[in-house]
Amino acid sequence: MSEPVNRARRALNETPADRLVGGIGDVLVQSYGITEVELYQVDYRIAELLPLTDGDPITSPGHPAWRAFDHQSPILTDGTAWFPVTMRGERRGVLRLSPVADDRDVVAALAEIATALAHEVAAVSAGTDVYRAARRSQRLTLAAEMQWDLLPGRSRIRPSFSLAGQLEPAYAVRGDSFDWSDDGERLWLSTINGTGEGVAASLLTSLATHALRNARRAGLGLADQAALADQAIYDLYRGEQHLSALLMELDLRSGMMTVVDAGSPRLVLLRDGDVTEQPLEAQFPLGMFEATDYHEQKFPLERGDRVFVVSDGVVEATGQHVRYGETALDRFLRRTGPMAPLDAVRSLIGDLRAFVAGDLVDDAVVVCLDWTGPQP
Repeated sequence: MSEPVNRARRALNETPADRLVGGIGDVLVQSYGITEVELYQVDYRIAELLPLTDGDPITSPGHPAWRAFDHQSPILTDGTAWFPVTMRGERRGVLRLSPVADDRDVVAALAEIATALAHEVAAVSAGTDVYRAARRSQRLTLAAEMQWDLLPGRSRIRPSFSLAGQLEPAYAVRGDSFDWSDDGERLWLSTINGTGEGVAASLLTSLATHALRNARRAGLGLADQAALADQAIYDLYRGEQHLSALLMELDLRSGMMTVVDAGSPRLVLLRDGDVTEQPLEAQFPLGMFEATDYHEQKFPLERGDRVFVVSDGVVEATGQHVRYGETALDRFLRRTGPMAPLDAVRSLIGDLRAFVAGDLVDDAVVVCLDWTGPQP
């Protein structure tokens, strides 16, 4: 690792949380003569790249900033360089630097610094609002604020899998959500199709998510995770409120998928260009009845399989009095084969927005999972 990269890492560790970009700026001007440094974060809708300090939002898909974000590689044009700011597959935005010499070693070192910045922004975000506040193009509703803070991230990449998810309408989502965790051998993924309005919907989803996490972290299997969340919701709402969820556990060595369908969103499998809905054994939604007995079912994934989970807000999205529907969904999912999961999710949400000519009225959640197979 080059000395400038080491100095940048030290600066990131020592600089106050709200001044990370300025901290590496001091190193960059001394080491490379770079005088302009700006962080552009992707907004909640994945539709704009917003500057941390000064400048206009970047919305044009052909802009070098978006090319760097989409292709996850540095883009250098006329002395200005754009670097992906990404941590473990979580795309946070891009770093704009100028002037930058067209030198392979310099570009490689600056790319490392941009990655280090991504890790540090993630580390400090719980203790400062600077970065969260700067990545919104409009005010979030209170329910949406709660929902986004509940998420583990928006995308994740490991050698054996990659996944991504998105909530819509991004600035006003209420009850739909997703959660995931992995330990290198297994991946747990839950998708919630929430019910209700506003903060009440968000509170119900938050309770379910934390109950599922509590059971998962205690080492319980999927059926028991569902049962614990079901009981937690029933104890509070006595059956008057409930929600649908799909719980999944993927064995990253064998590709065996274990699921519990609690009145769940739709699960669609994309394999070798063919789209099929995975048949699931429907069970009662979480919290509908007291002491529901849930059980698991299993099916194998093959290397290269892609799994989509979509809530009813996707299929039932309506434009010009016409539902988006299963046929349009399957047709679009088939086209996502070459895309990375985040790009596939983003494209589907964009297609829905175009279909309804604006933001979705009902909540929608889309999650995309690729299993790339066991790694040696």
